Amino acid sequence: MRLIIAAVGRLKAGPERDLAARYSERIAKAGRAVGLTEIEVIEVAESRAREAERRRTEESIALAQLLPAGAAKILLDERGEDLSSLAFTNRLQGWRDQGRPAAFFFIGGPDGVADNLREDPDLCLAFGAATWPHQMVRIMLLEQVYRAVTLLAGHPYHRG
Repeated sequence: MRLIIAAVGRLKAGPERDLAARYSERIAKAGRAVGLTEIEVIEVAESRAREAERRRTEESIALAQLLPAGAAKILLDERGEDLSSLAFTNRLQGWRDQGRPAAFFFIGGPDGVADNLREDPDLCLAFGAATWPHQMVRIMLLEQVYRAVTLLAGHPYHRG
């Protein structure tokens, strides 16, 4: 199963980009052994529209166009479920075992995503009640995906 993270905005050069790259490399190396064949991060340009609703719409259209057929659709949103690492791993494992071709993670821009992306996700995921910068959300998601890979592989990275 492919892992795809589609995020509005770019990570600029610096420690955040370096950390994201480090987790992506770890996922790519360890994921193959547990049936996660590739990790891809796609950056979508932020809309330049003046109104928030138009920005959300334009960015959501760009994100939705990237969704592969049959992929598990996971929306990162502050109103989503706050899952434990083990529960998150179980969801990934379930989609993989069902033969889903990909797990597709949506990270919207500063204004969020349009309502059409909120319809029918396989999972709406939050990292707690706090508001996080989008750069941090991407890194936290990559870390949780790596943690899931290590759990699936029986590696001691996850200790609780």
